[in-house]
Amino acid sequence: MPIAQDPLSVEVTLPREDVALVTVEGYLDVDTATEFQHHLANQLHHGRRHFLLDLSAVPFMDSSGMNIILRVYQEARELPGSVHIISPTPAVRRILDLTGVSITVPVSESVDEALERVDRPQAAPAEPEV
Repeated sequence: MPIAQDPLSVEVTLPREDVALVTVEGYLDVDTATEFQHHLANQLHHGRRHFLLDLSAVPFMDSSGMNIILRVYQEARELPGSVHIISPTPAVRRILDLTGVSITVPVSESVDEALERVDRPQAAPAEPEV
């Protein structure tokens, strides 16, 4: 009889109307990624544009979890919005760094730091000179 893995726990709080703080606890892998995706899709549906993903209690993440993060990152950018990863565990940070995800999706050490990044105006692309 296989040993049941700890289920994924996802808690969503709203620091502001357009910001969803998504606190994830447990393994973020092929068995749990769909649940994670449903929570993010629900927040997109309710008009959230900025996503703060607290991964401080995620001991392991595979490519399924990374794909969900990259997908919500793409969707949020089109709004325009943003995605920020907060306090990933060392094992998860290593995966994010090795795959280059941490170059694309900003990593913050705290919710406050991530909110400061949300509030910073994004530099507009330079207009080509004629």
